[in-house]
Amino acid sequence: MSRRRQSVTIRHVAADAGVSLQTVSRVINKEPGVRPEMLHRVQASIAKLGYVPSLAAQRMSGSRSYLILALNDRERTIADWRAREGRDWVDQMLLGGMLACAAHGYRMIVELVDTQSDQIEREISAAIAALQPDGAILTPPHSQNPVILKLLAEKGIEIARIGSVAEGPGHMLVQDDRGSARLATEHLLALGHRRIGFIAGPAEYELSAWRVEGWRAAMAAAGLSSDGLLETGDFSYDAGLIAARTLLDRAEVTAVIAANDQTALATMAAVRGRGLSVPEDVSLVSFDDTPIVRFASPALTAVSQPIADITAKAVERIIDACAGRAAASAEPVVLPSTLIVRDSTRRPPAR
Repeated sequence: MSRRRQSVTIRHVAADAGVSLQTVSRVINKEPGVRPEMLHRVQASIAKLGYVPSLAAQRMSGSRSYLILALNDRERTIADWRAREGRDWVDQMLLGGMLACAAHGYRMIVELVDTQSDQIEREISAAIAALQPDGAILTPPHSQNPVILKLLAEKGIEIARIGSVAEGPGHMLVQDDRGSARLATEHLLALGHRRIGFIAGPAEYELSAWRVEGWRAAMAAAGLSSDGLLETGDFSYDAGLIAARTLLDRAEVTAVIAANDQTALATMAAVRGRGLSVPEDVSLVSFDDTPIVRFASPALTAVSQPIADITAKAVERIIDACAGRAAASAEPVVLPSTLIVRDSTRRPPAR
């Protein structure tokens, strides 16, 4: 029976590179002040020996835990997973966050919490006590929750807040929701549409208001009124169906911009329920661009949001702050979205 191969440790790397344990530790932890010659020698030894730093060893080397905690909404996330309808918001968040963490020797752990729960402080305190994270990424609506923000700040945890510019601590990162809604509206205007309805998301999400503002701004710039063309849902299919039916009953729209993909699919159903079709009678634009709209019939024109990119940027901001390379700015980091034009938009029908 062959003898088990001995694990490569930081001591083997130090001996091979001819440097101190402290130097190897500083290279592994990406600390500043290591001379380029020493940096290259240590990196060469790491590659040669196949050394992989253990999280436990990193945590023992200093005050950091090398863990980043991502908080996401429990009820909505679990409902999306159980529905198995192709919504990939969490998948994209994990993609961006985990890859960025891995590149810096960190790990990301996702916790699902309920914003409406009166036990939220106890719930988050328990997670912090167990994990001792260096930072926390907050997604809407947690990113604007004053209770969560205060709790994390009091414990000295670096905070990255996605989708919120409300007053509070931490690094703010947003997708350009105003610009995206304006871009979608301008696309429809360029096709000749003048009665463009909008179905917004719930008010508890700051981005809902930003998207409405972008739509209204584009309509106003074109000299058009948006009065009577707005309805509100809650990002669910059922609420989207009610909002779409109300909008179609009240206003003679030739195009609709929906707050998310579920709302867009509900709008398509509402259009068809009236014996009409997309895009022949009503053009349709969605937000999110999850798999369900790419394979819909017709495939939906959609705002594709940089979820993976914004989560990766949130991770990098936290890591830079922990290393003393960056401080939270009063201005948010804004990442642009892209409009993907497919088959659900065309010129309005002749009337």
